[in-house]
Amino acid sequence: MPPDRLRRALNPASAVVVGSKKADGYMWLRNYSTFTGSLASVQIDESEIAGIAALGITNYRSLLDVPGDIDYVMLAVPRPVAPRVLADCAKKGVGAVALFTSGFAETGEDEGIRLEEELLRIAREGDVALIGPNCMGVYNRKLGIRQSAEQAAGEAGEVGFISQSGTHAINFGLVGEQHGVRVSTSVSIGNAIVVDVPDYLDYLADDADTRVIAMYIEGVKDGRRFVRSLRRATSMKPVVVWKGGVTTAGARATASHTGSLATSPAIFSAILRQAGAIAADSLEDTIDVVKALLYAKPATGGRMGLMAMTGGQSVVITDAFVGAGLQVPRLSAGSYEQLRSFFNIIGGSYQNPLDMGGTIGFGGSAATLEKLFAILDADPNIDGVAMEMASGFLARRWQADPSALDGLLDALVGHQQRSAKPFVTILQPQHVEDIVAQARRRMQDRGLAVFASFDRAARALARAIAYWRFRAGDE
Repeated sequence: MPPDRLRRALNPASAVVVGSKKADGYMWLRNYSTFTGSLASVQIDESEIAGIAALGITNYRSLLDVPGDIDYVMLAVPRPVAPRVLADCAKKGVGAVALFTSGFAETGEDEGIRLEEELLRIAREGDVALIGPNCMGVYNRKLGIRQSAEQAAGEAGEVGFISQSGTHAINFGLVGEQHGVRVSTSVSIGNAIVVDVPDYLDYLADDADTRVIAMYIEGVKDGRRFVRSLRRATSMKPVVVWKGGVTTAGARATASHTGSLATSPAIFSAILRQAGAIAADSLEDTIDVVKALLYAKPATGGRMGLMAMTGGQSVVITDAFVGAGLQVPRLSAGSYEQLRSFFNIIGGSYQNPLDMGGTIGFGGSAATLEKLFAILDADPNIDGVAMEMASGFLARRWQADPSALDGLLDALVGHQQRSAKPFVTILQPQHVEDIVAQARRRMQDRGLAVFASFDRAARALARAIAYWRFRAGDE
């Protein structure tokens, strides 16, 4: 797919929805209600046209009647009709068509396979960039063209997402938004019979708005081309890959979902490792890794300075980071000398991890905390820092006095800005999930990497460090 064609498809100035109807609440027209370009509808059912007009959208009875150039068409029609409308798209010179309709080769039935082959022929002969079928199409946050009306629109995000699942594409946009991970361009690609994963990888690798690429993938059609595009992309920016269908039963499910062929998990893992891509295991894992890549400063060393508020937490944070493949070394003699001068060892410890609750006080003394940060930042044995936020003790105080959180965040942000080492925080929901959600948003707004558990923070940072090490040639 020529890059300029795909650029037009993913950055449309005009869009047409074919087949929107009252039964689904005119879903696609509502999804595009925030679209900054021109929007039109094509519908021939008389009973639907009044509802479309009530939305303030002009309806036409044929795609060929729509005036001007059309960059993007969302096609939501019964499957027997899809080839005929796709042929009209080719005749009109449409830039790209996203086919929402399902029931093609993924069904395994003869009629579905025949119709998909017809779609492929029409798209190739008419030079149409066909996205799908069986997909939710494009989400461009900046342009306000969405896969779901719940997705945010406005300023462009920094993460490109490629997904063989419409649900995962939507959820990545929605859940990621809650964790400070905002989409630049997301594409739900379905069966991907024309425009495939390598095309989108190539586009996102060159896209100025995209700092990190993530994807959910069930299978690939052209393995050599996929590897080539993946290696090119990872040489330019991080790529996080969540592979679906890694079990025997999951592989069967992929065949009926997108018609993808199973790939040996061991082979696929080896491909990712050799290309320098980062493997993820779930939606949450993908978002966590992306978050670490976006918010933490890069480092190639895995020696961590850990900060916890109580003794029990200092034990489990250590187990989590060591379990993820990172190290928790002793500090330097100079650091211990400095800590000895003020650290409260009654109910605490400064061996690394720092059991610091009794030293900074459970109000989180900013001045003392800054001393600890300065020591860890200067310590030659430490490559990165992780800190527990102790929401169980502090959340009610933050709720009653928001300035208490402000002072703590000032100290954390100050450390992050001064230090060249990666810094992550852990804010566990515990029994105060509502307060924690508000605090997490404030931390993300300040540019801090905040995670919901020790294990998630450790796993995400370890995978980010592995990527940074690969890029530095220290694999």
